[in-house]
Amino acid sequence: MAVHYWLMKSEPSEYSIDDLKEQGTTHWDGVRNYQARNIMRDQMQVGDSVLFYHSNTKPPGIAGLAKVCRTGYPDFTAWDPADKHYDPKSDPENPTWFMVDIEYVETFPKFVSLVDLKAQPELSGMKVVQRGVRLSVQPVDAGHFRRVCEMGQANSYRTV
Repeated sequence: MAVHYWLMKSEPSEYSIDDLKEQGTTHWDGVRNYQARNIMRDQMQVGDSVLFYHSNTKPPGIAGLAKVCRTGYPDFTAWDPADKHYDPKSDPENPTWFMVDIEYVETFPKFVSLVDLKAQPELSGMKVVQRGVRLSVQPVDAGHFRRVCEMGQANSYRTV
C-alpha cells in the first residue's frame, strides 16, 4: 500500500507539536469542514505521513512530522454538549464528523515558516502557499513533502 502525505493545521495555543511529542498520540478532533472530514474519513491510512503545521501564530509554518496511526472514525466530540466542538445536528447513529489518530514522529530542527515555503518556487503547487486555501487537512505531493523535510532538516522523513 502506498504512503500518502498530508498537512494538518493546528493552532499551537490549542495543540502544538510539543503537546503531541509529550502525549505520543492524539485523536485529531474538532474538524468541521466537509472536505477535510472526507479526507480523514475516506483517504487517510495508517502509516501516512503528516506535516504538522502551526497556524494562527507568528510566524505560521511547519513544526515537524507525525503519522497516521488510526484510520477515520466518528468524532465523538460532536456529541458532547460540554465540548467546544459540539454539533447538535450530528447523530451517533449517522455521524457527520470523523477524525483520525496521529502519532508523533519528529520536531523539525529548523522550523519551516510559511514565508520560507512561499520563497521556494518548487513548492508553489502546495495548497498551503496558495491564496484562499485554508483547509485544515490537505494533501501534499510526495516531492513537496520531501522538500519540506529537507528544509526542516528532518532526521526521520526517509523512514516515515
